[in-house]
Amino acid sequence: MSKAYAEVIGDPIAHSKSPLIHRFWLDAMGIEGDYRATQVTREGLADFIARRRDDPAWRGCNVTLPHKVAVMEHVADPGDIRGTIGAMNTIVRQDGGLIGTNTDAAGFYAPIADMDLSGKTVAVIGAGGAARAVLFALKKAGVAKVTLRCRQPLKGMVLIHKMGLEGDVKALDVPIQPVALLVNASPLGQIGQPPLEIDIFQLPSSATVYDLVYNPVTTPLIAKAEEFGLETVDGLDMLVGQAAAAFELFFGKPPPRDRDGELRELLMA
Repeated sequence: MSKAYAEVIGDPIAHSKSPLIHRFWLDAMGIEGDYRATQVTREGLADFIARRRDDPAWRGCNVTLPHKVAVMEHVADPGDIRGTIGAMNTIVRQDGGLIGTNTDAAGFYAPIADMDLSGKTVAVIGAGGAARAVLFALKKAGVAKVTLRCRQPLKGMVLIHKMGLEGDVKALDVPIQPVALLVNASPLGQIGQPPLEIDIFQLPSSATVYDLVYNPVTTPLIAKAEEFGLETVDGLDMLVGQAAAAFELFFGKPPPRDRDGELRELLMA
């Protein structure tokens, strides 16, 4: 039988650090397996899923832009991801079929689990698949209000209400008002994407700035927040967190998180 493998799919995908993470864990645990990055276009998504469905060595895949919503049409949804988060980032072979789930929400929340967000106001940039997972986690954390920043106000309001949150939608060029947490859940600021141009000078000194972009790790938003002396969380924290949950689903064992420091150095090399 061929060696078991998983992969990450998206378009573009060359920037992904997921193969480094999963291969590090596979090697560390002595597991015979592989993890790859595969470019899949919007038009090729259905064919990709059909081909992998018939490959017994394939354990599943992580899903990134632009497929997190579209992939829900091609796999089973026993956990009602469609009705809750509304986006899938992980596909797993289970009981002879393929199911979809989402590890982004847990991966996002883990680095800020010690923050008391109950009753607080939070600002989120973006309205795509990553933003859905972020809003789902923030709802669970008990935030009082979310101000969403995105290019399509109607889409933003629909998303806020779907998640059962109180909030409003503002344009990207409006300065961020005082909030406890600012999250960039958009690809803006990523290498190859437009820059994220937003003012944060009104944030209080107690605020935390969290950028899900990890390429580069120190984004302009993170750098600006650090200049202001604010607490920051970079995209590697979420990337590793969601990958850990996916790894266990793919290969049946939790990864060695006691080696996160070594892994982070590898990812930043």
